[in-house]
Amino acid sequence: MGEGVEWGLHCCLVLAWLDDLAPLPAGRLAEVFDLPPEYLKKRLQPLVKAGILSSDAGARGGYRLARDPAGITLMDVVVAIEGGLEPFQCQEVRQRGAGATASADEFRRPCGILTAFRKAELAWRRELAAQTLADLLAATPKTAQQRARRFVERV
Repeated sequence: MGEGVEWGLHCCLVLAWLDDLAPLPAGRLAEVFDLPPEYLKKRLQPLVKAGILSSDAGARGGYRLARDPAGITLMDVVVAIEGGLEPFQCQEVRQRGAGATASADEFRRPCGILTAFRKAELAWRRELAAQTLADLLAATPKTAQQRARRFVERV
């Protein structure tokens, strides 16, 4: 999984903390994380497209959460940024080399490796779908929110 998911989740947290200052310009949000604004915009676009964030254009524009934090799961953010692809892609390598001479009956059942990875992936997806942005907000130290607010409000 790419770092875009981490940036996306952190931006969602900051936008939730600073909802009263919304919309928050991309440049200001990028400064919070010491990132180039254009880089961050590219990471936020999929979140806008997925309806997790909204974006207002213009001089007073910027980003805000499009939904309540309790309605945004970690899996929503992962899928928005990474897509819905399965992380493990079975290439049926067991049917190559020595396996090329095996009978077709040997390959009727799914590969044990694929089965194990699908089971782990399902558990991973369930766990991320069960946790919301509100859960992250509740678990984050209040000092992080205060620090972000002081940083953004400085002139």
